[in-house]
Amino acid sequence: MKPIGLRTRVSAAFALGALMLSACISLVSYTSIRNTLFAERERTAVRSTYYDAAVVNAGITGADPDVLEVLRSLGTGSDRYVLLHYGGRWHSRSADLAADTAVPRALQEMTSGGEAGAQRVERDGRPALIVGVPLAGSAAFYEIISLDELDRTLQALALVLTAVAIMVAAGGAAVGWYVTRHALRPLTAVASAARGIAGGDLTTRLDPATEPDLAPLSIAFNDMADQLTRRLDRDRRFAADVSHELRSPLQTLAAAASVIEKRRAGLDERTAAAMALLTAEVGRFQTLVDDLLELARSDQPVHREPVDAAELARRVCRSRGLAADLVEIAPDTPEFWLVDRRRIEQVLGNLIDNAIRYGGGPTAVRVGDGYLEVDDAGPGVAPEDRTTIFDRFVRGPAARARGNDDGTGLGLAIVAEHAAAHGGQATVGERPGGGARFRIDLSGQQT
Repeated sequence: MKPIGLRTRVSAAFALGALMLSACISLVSYTSIRNTLFAERERTAVRSTYYDAAVVNAGITGADPDVLEVLRSLGTGSDRYVLLHYGGRWHSRSADLAADTAVPRALQEMTSGGEAGAQRVERDGRPALIVGVPLAGSAAFYEIISLDELDRTLQALALVLTAVAIMVAAGGAAVGWYVTRHALRPLTAVASAARGIAGGDLTTRLDPATEPDLAPLSIAFNDMADQLTRRLDRDRRFAADVSHELRSPLQTLAAAASVIEKRRAGLDERTAAAMALLTAEVGRFQTLVDDLLELARSDQPVHREPVDAAELARRVCRSRGLAADLVEIAPDTPEFWLVDRRRIEQVLGNLIDNAIRYGGGPTAVRVGDGYLEVDDAGPGVAPEDRTTIFDRFVRGPAARARGNDDGTGLGLAIVAEHAAAHGGQATVGERPGGGARFRIDLSGQQT
């Protein structure tokens, strides 16, 4: 499972915090407003009920009063219903109320004891408030006030507060994303600098003054880059010095081996075989020293000049006994490139030599708009080996399978170094139809 990134975690924490805070505020606000509205509604209902109760009480004090007419004289509207318990019977203005069940028993007992009271109830699944007021004698007056409008108001309020909480949470996530983006910007600069050094730009450094809080990290990074640069410089100088020191004795050995080789016919069979092996190893040793010297010089600036890339490719092929028509020129390819002639010639030569030695021979040498490609007819390069095949002293499976020890393991490393010196890169992929395709991208090197 892929781990969640820091920016996502911080944004989620901001969103969750904002949601919890807004939810708490919304809940407190809703509860406070709800209680206030209910209290105000109850006060209004009680005042209205007392007023109507006074009217009813005055209307039923005479002899043989018309109770129904008295109740109809009340202006209660459509959201209020009235009930009167008088003379042991229930009276109402309409016949749709079950009076004996509409008023809770506890409220009836309270009014029969001479106390006024109010109670919230559910009537036909809707909220309502019943207010009871005792009248003269044993009579009692009740009003049932619908709370539908108040309930709808509270539902609308709940929806608004919920929407506000969601928007606040979204705003918190946006703030978290913005904050982490700016907070991680110095780390992004560190990552970019690290990629630059990994790509070969050893001059990359960080400015400690850019972010004072990360100044120790910037100083440590710059110190690490300085030490790495010094270490690489020492390694290059060591390789160059060793190679230079080895060239003189190697030339002496090669000259001596050449003299003996000319008299090989006069040697016995075992001596001649040993001499042939010695000569081959001396030649391989010379090649290795030359390659090491080339790698030691690879960090030097390139000497750019206009080069006819197509003609250079044909010349490299002819020098190895290959047909010049092996070179293919892609459409829209510039005639001249601004490159280091010696290095590009060596790049092509190493790739063609690699194809001859390990890839069954080159099938095409392609010159395109800012790139060079060499196809071979070999077994190809496995995907897991494609990232390491350009490392120093790394030999591919094809070389190991053939048991061929005449290579130095530095040819492709030199190719990669020369490509990087031109601001490009070396890659290897699969050729359509089988085999390997080595590619050198030199974008922007044309004249």
